[in-house]
Amino acid sequence: MQVPLIRLQCGVNSYEWGKVGSQSAAARFAAATPSNKLSVESEKPYSELWMGTHPSLPSKDVETQRTLLDIVQDNQALMSQEISNRYGQKLPFLFKVLSIQKALSIQAHPNKKLAEQLHAKDPKNYPDDNHKPEMTIAVTPFDGLCGFRPLQEISHFLSTVPPLRNIIGDSVARDFEDAIRGHETSDSEDDVKKNKKALQAAFSALMKTDKSTIASAAKDLVTVAEKDGENFAGGGGPSNGGKELADLVIRLNSQFEGDIGLFVLFFLNYVKLEVGEAMFLKADDIHAYLSGDIMECMASSDNVVRAGFTPKFQDIPTLTTMLTYSYAPISEQKMHPVDYPYVTLNSTAYSSSSSAILYDPPIEEFSVVKTDLKKKGAKATFEAIAGPNILICTKGEGTIRVGPKVVEMKEGYVFFVGATAECELESLCDEFTTFKAFCELDSKETANRS
Repeated sequence: MQVPLIRLQCGVNSYEWGKVGSQSAAARFAAATPSNKLSVESEKPYSELWMGTHPSLPSKDVETQRTLLDIVQDNQALMSQEISNRYGQKLPFLFKVLSIQKALSIQAHPNKKLAEQLHAKDPKNYPDDNHKPEMTIAVTPFDGLCGFRPLQEISHFLSTVPPLRNIIGDSVARDFEDAIRGHETSDSEDDVKKNKKALQAAFSALMKTDKSTIASAAKDLVTVAEKDGENFAGGGGPSNGGKELADLVIRLNSQFEGDIGLFVLFFLNYVKLEVGEAMFLKADDIHAYLSGDIMECMASSDNVVRAGFTPKFQDIPTLTTMLTYSYAPISEQKMHPVDYPYVTLNSTAYSSSSSAILYDPPIEEFSVVKTDLKKKGAKATFEAIAGPNILICTKGEGTIRVGPKVVEMKEGYVFFVGATAECELESLCDEFTTFKAFCELDSKETANRS
């Protein structure tokens, strides 16, 4: 049988929120594959590099130009028979590099049941019947809006940002404040249910406001932000300072003038991730990525329910009814990576503090390992797993070996490694960084039982 190591040609798209030219990691990585024939244009935005079998932008074997989907369907052992059967002979995950210059839409991804309903009703705007939980790992400093803030922070902003209170209406704002008062952080099931109902009412009131009212109030909001500076929004909440929020309002208004998203940000956690930090977003979690380069791994789907910071189709009724309305500080969404247990580092790797770190979300479709080999000659040998792998080099150069086959690996090179194949990475420099997305059902099921 052919050695299950395939170099991939991966497509890059050009949504207008992407970084331009060679500033975009997605563009640089795509251009690293000669057969792509991609000439990076200095003024053109490049937003996402897709690695996987999704039909919207399928990866191909560099040598044969066959799609990866065709290859894994032709030889189901490459993914393992169990994974192939469970996921309809398609890779269970979609791995991406995102290069973000300006805000992506305020959005959420439907759960499996809702995805099936939306796809059946409106396949044009909802092209998949699958859910789309996703994980974000920062490659450069990143910021975004993710999940609803703690309720006391939202209440603080309703009382210190007059244009926000005016939009929602004093009556709705008072109802929210009265409903949550005294049990904002209660764990009681009844209290949480009431709190979520109050949050949904306040958020829905905002989202149903007409565009002309929003645009007028946004002018007032920006004026206040420019004038108040560090005193904006009562000096900010516990999570974000006044100047930080004022600068955010001004920056986002320069990208989407008068947009409803300028008010949504007071409901959502504003998060900053440093390189290597990560967060996991369940299906039905609201978010908007604002800037930075990230690795993103998700269940294989392209379903998005949008409601702001976008000229694309927006579905506010679906968004406001589908959300879980869970509220928590961003610390609860950040992930806590651990050392990956199924890798052997050689002495050169150990002595140079090289590492292989596992990001393991609470779903079965994917996990990711970030490997940093910090000295020439450092090696990381990954044990064979009963599932497929996709690897990308994001920095430096080295080699990848599967069986007798050894291939060079440089920034932007992407490889598929089949199930049950041991894989070895070796650095040819002092900073060789790779990310490996994989699916292995047994390890997740065992972990979930323990």
